[in-house]
Amino acid sequence: MKKKVSLKDIANRVGVSTALVSYVLNNKKEGRISEESARKIREAAREMNYRTNQIARSLKTNKTFTIGLVIADISNPFFSRLARIIEDEAELKNYTVIIGSSDEKPEKFCKLVDTFLDKQVDGLIIAATDGTESCLNELIENNIPFVLVDRYFPAIHANYVALDNFKAAFTATQHLISIGCNNIGMVTYESPLFNLTERKKGFLAALKENGNRNNRSRLKEVSLKARQDEVEKAVANLLSAAQPVDGLLFGSNTIAVQAVKYINTLPLRVPKDLALICFDETDSLDLFYAPLTYIRQPLEDMARQATAILLDRIDKNNKITQVNIEGELIIRKSA
Repeated sequence: MKKKVSLKDIANRVGVSTALVSYVLNNKKEGRISEESARKIREAAREMNYRTNQIARSLKTNKTFTIGLVIADISNPFFSRLARIIEDEAELKNYTVIIGSSDEKPEKFCKLVDTFLDKQVDGLIIAATDGTESCLNELIENNIPFVLVDRYFPAIHANYVALDNFKAAFTATQHLISIGCNNIGMVTYESPLFNLTERKKGFLAALKENGNRNNRSRLKEVSLKARQDEVEKAVANLLSAAQPVDGLLFGSNTIAVQAVKYINTLPLRVPKDLALICFDETDSLDLFYAPLTYIRQPLEDMARQATAILLDRIDKNNKITQVNIEGELIIRKSA
């Protein structure tokens, strides 16, 4: 078997000290290292196929420089984009991200967390699913660094970065009212997750503020793994009511895609007959003849702050940081 290249091998080839090679390859700032020397060391490391000895590095720093990222559903464009940005942010700090998708299943979620901890990750960024509170409390009890992103539980005192979902839904509903919609409905998920219940509350509060008190019938809920026919039924019920809706707010981009497929088969014109707004952007909705108005979550900001908070926690800062970020209503043809 071919001998593994060491720092000493590179140092001998370039004609510098082993310490100097270590400084350069570990991206440390050292004023006395010239750019030319750093270039020669990196070039030699590439040519000699040098690989960092992660075990030795971990023993020295007590870190593996890896982060576990647990997301709810990798097939959802929102989570896939969030994962991509977190990965880029972590790389800037010389961390590698390992990603797993819980598929909204608490059992799979807890198994992923255990697997990541077995891999000795330094910390976790988590988009939790319903029923995982006990797993999160165990992390707190065992002093495992983690940050919740997008979703959090008010009863759990932990770091999180999330959208102000109440305000986002309230703003979206107010916009529908401001453009002349008199009967507004919402299709969202049936779930006790805090971010989703806040969206429902924001919607209902906006209607109430504008004199619509008996509005629960305008809120239709579907299961987290809703099929196309389930979303179609919810939309159809709202459109066939005694006072058919003339504005719709969708609680997620996934629901919006399914709803738009159905609406596109009806003798309705958007936005003339029906105005539409959804949470989160998705490229597929750009193909609709009336591109949807949507609430943009600042993913770059969420990813940057979540990563920064986690790395700070890994470095033994036990301060709890909780961030609620405002969304932005992006107005397009559908409303």
